[in-house]
Amino acid sequence: MTHLAPEAIGEPGATRGGTGTSTRKGGGPAAAAAGRLRVWFSRRWVRALAEAVVSLAAALGYVLLSRHIVVNPIVRLGQVSGLAALQKYAAVLGLPLLALLLYTAYRGSARRHALARRLVCAALAGLATGVIAGGVVVALRGTPHPLGGQDGDPGVLIDMANSFLHREGMSGIYPPAFPALMALWAKIRYHGRGETGFALHDLQIFFTAVAGPMAYLAWRTLLRPFWALLIAVPAAVLFLDPIRPYSHVVMIVLLPLLGYWLRHMRRPEGRTTRQLVLRGAGSGLVFGALFLWYSGWYVWAAPGIAVLAPFLFPWRRGGGAARKAGLFVGSTVAVAGVVASPLLYQMVRLGAENPDRYAFLSVYADPGYVLGWVSDRSGTLTYQTWPAAGEMAGQSGFALLLLFAVGLGLGLGLRSIMVRTAAAVLAGAWFARFWFASQMAHEKAVQLYPRTTWIIMYCLMILAVLGMMAAVGRGSGWIERTLRPRTAPAGGPAAGRVIPQRVVRQLAAGMICVTALFAAMGASWSVNRYMPSEDVDQMGIDAYRAHTLKERDGTCPRYSPVKGECEDINKRDWKPGPIQDFIWCAGILADEWPSVCGHKAPKGVRSRTDVERDRMAKLAEEAKKAESEKKAESAKK
Repeated sequence: MTHLAPEAIGEPGATRGGTGTSTRKGGGPAAAAAGRLRVWFSRRWVRALAEAVVSLAAALGYVLLSRHIVVNPIVRLGQVSGLAALQKYAAVLGLPLLALLLYTAYRGSARRHALARRLVCAALAGLATGVIAGGVVVALRGTPHPLGGQDGDPGVLIDMANSFLHREGMSGIYPPAFPALMALWAKIRYHGRGETGFALHDLQIFFTAVAGPMAYLAWRTLLRPFWALLIAVPAAVLFLDPIRPYSHVVMIVLLPLLGYWLRHMRRPEGRTTRQLVLRGAGSGLVFGALFLWYSGWYVWAAPGIAVLAPFLFPWRRGGGAARKAGLFVGSTVAVAGVVASPLLYQMVRLGAENPDRYAFLSVYADPGYVLGWVSDRSGTLTYQTWPAAGEMAGQSGFALLLLFAVGLGLGLGLRSIMVRTAAAVLAGAWFARFWFASQMAHEKAVQLYPRTTWIIMYCLMILAVLGMMAAVGRGSGWIERTLRPRTAPAGGPAAGRVIPQRVVRQLAAGMICVTALFAAMGASWSVNRYMPSEDVDQMGIDAYRAHTLKERDGTCPRYSPVKGECEDINKRDWKPGPIQDFIWCAGILADEWPSVCGHKAPKGVRSRTDVERDRMAKLAEEAKKAESEKKAESAKK
C-alpha cells in the first residue's frame, strides 16, 4: 500500500535512488562524520527529540524576531504594516524550508528526504502559531498589559493569581494551574502582587506560540508527519484564542492522547506488567495535569469515551490480556485521580453552586449549527443574520465537502482507533450539547453548551483528514494490485512499484507547501482580529484596553489613545460573585429582553434610547473637537 507520506525509506545502505548498496570505502573524516550522524539520527528518540526542538525553536524564535517590528498598533496603517512585516518574516524563515523539502523530494535520497520532511513539518507547525503570537506582540507593543487589560476573563485570571500570591488557595471550581503559574511568574519576574497582569501578558504570548508544536507533537504519537501537520495546523490556527491560549491547547492535544491511550489499552500483549503500569501512570500524570490546566473539554469528551472504552477493552483475548489491560487502566485512573484531586474535590463540593447563566449570540442562534463560532463580541451580527444560510438546507459548500470527507473516514477507516475515538467524542458531545440546550429555558442555565461547537468541529476535521488518509491508502493499494504485472518474466527482475516512491514524495512535498500557505494566510486572519480597536463589539477591544492601563510608574503606555486618562492597576483578590437566578442575555438591548430572554431586563442594561443618546453625544463631542481644532488652526495662521 502506498502512503502519501511514507516512513519506510529502504535499507541503511540505500543510495540516492533509494535502491542498491554503496560500495565506496573510506572517504576521509567528512564521510566518517556523516556516517556517525546517520547512525545518530537512526535512533527513534533522537528523531522525535529533533522534531520537538525544531518546532519549539521555530515558534519561539519567530516571537523574538517579531519584537523588532516597530509600528504604532493603535493606527490602522501601522497595523497593516505590522501584518505585512509578520508575513515577510514568515516568508524569510519558511521559504528556505520549503525549498529544502522540494529539493530533497526531487534530488535527495529517500533517507535524506524523510528526515527533511520530519523537520520541515515540525518547523511549519511552530511557525503557524509563532506568527499568531508575533501578532500579539505587535498588537501589545508599548504596553506591558495583557489582551483584555483587566476586564472580563483576563481580569478574573488576574484576581485569581493575586489570590494565589496571598496563599488563599483554589479559586472556586476554575482549573487552578494557569492562575497559579501566573502568580509564580509574577513573583519571579515582576516581584509579586500588582504585576500579575504583566505575567499574563507574557504567558499569553508564550502559550500562543507553543500551541502549534504541542498540537503537532501530540498527533505525531499516532500519525506520520504530513498527516499530523494537516490536522494540527488548521486546528491550532482556527481554534486558538490568544486571550486564553491554555484552554484550546488542552482540547487539541487531548483527543490524540485519548486515541493513543485507547490503542495501548486495546493491545497490551507484548509488554511486561511493569511496562504497562509505568505507561499507565505516565498517561495518568498527563491526563491529570491537563485536567488542572483546563478541565472543560473532559466534560464533553467523557460521554463518548465512557461508551467506547468497554467495547475496545480486550475481553475476548484471554484472561492474560484482560488483566494487563486492567492494570494499564487502573494505574492511569489512580494517578490521574491523585493529580487532579484538588480540582475534583472543589467540583464535588461547589459544583452545584456554580451554574453558568451567561448567554451571548451563539446561545440565541440555531443550536444545530456547529461549523462556526462567534464570541460575545459579535459586532453587528444578530441571531437573525448569523449563521448565514448555505446553498443546501442551510449548509454551505464547505460543510458538504467536510461531511463527505467525514463519510470517507467512517466508511473506510473505522478500524482505526483514532477514527473510533473522534467519532465517539463527536457523538457524546453532540448529545450533551442538545441535552443542556433543551434544558436551558427550564433550568435557567446555559452550562457552557456552545463550547461543544469547538470540539464537535474538531472531531469533524479529524475524521475528514483520516478519511482522506484512508482513501489515499486504499486507492493506491487498489492501483498497485490492479496494474502490477501478476508474474515476473522468467529469470527477470521482480516487478517494481506501479506508483514510484519518488512520485509519492514529490506529491507529499507539494501538499506540505500548500498547507504552509494556508497556515500563513490563516495566521494573518487570526492576528488581524486582535489588532486594537475601540469598538466594544469587536475582538480588537481586548488589545485596545491593554493600552489604556497605567504602567508601573503611573504613566500611560507609549501608544495609549487616552493620554493622561489611563486606569490604575487593580490589586484585588478573587471573590465569588453573587449567583443570579436568571440567564443574563449579553449583547441584547433592554427593549428586546422580553422577546429574547422571556423577562424584563434588570437595571443597568442599555436600551435603544441610551444607545442613541450616546451616539449623539459622541457626534457632538467630535464636532466640538473639530471646531476647536479649526479655530486653533485659524489663530495660528
